[in-house]
Amino acid sequence: MTSTGVRSHTCRMPTAPSRFRDPRTTKYDYVARSILVRCPVCAGQAQVVRAAGEHGLWGPRRLSCLHCGASRTTAGGTLCFYGPAYEPTDPWLGLPLWLCTRTRHGYVWAYHHEHLTLLRQFVAATLRERAPWYDTGQKMTAMARLPRWMTKAGNRAEVLRAIDRLRAGTPRRT
Repeated sequence: MTSTGVRSHTCRMPTAPSRFRDPRTTKYDYVARSILVRCPVCAGQAQVVRAAGEHGLWGPRRLSCLHCGASRTTAGGTLCFYGPAYEPTDPWLGLPLWLCTRTRHGYVWAYHHEHLTLLRQFVAATLRERAPWYDTGQKMTAMARLPRWMTKAGNRAEVLRAIDRLRAGTPRRT
């Protein structure tokens, strides 16, 4: 009861579900940019970027580490997305990804911070939308290819904790 003698009750409206619309990207859209990897020399954060003057997806790539100055170049042309024992690696040089952590179900990983942000938005969303395959000509996008354990609502909290650990433990570098 309120001071006027009228009983008030609050009606809680259900919150709107968080919505995610698939941007229709593929794994090739993510590897075309710079990739954060673990340096093979000092185990610090390094980057794999396009070699100078290259613009295509299949061109040479260059590893550069800001900590120890390590540098390596690959000829390009061949991609391998997983290393031994299906650990996520850089597809150009085969180096372990910097943004990678293991959960009890499997690995949570991303190529760079933008990829990690998109992954977090997808996992956190309670309503996930994507265009029908006949609209885009593309049946399986990068988000549609995520493993089932990562997309299950029951595992959402664990996956989000893993993503947040990755975001907190790695300083953002440009």
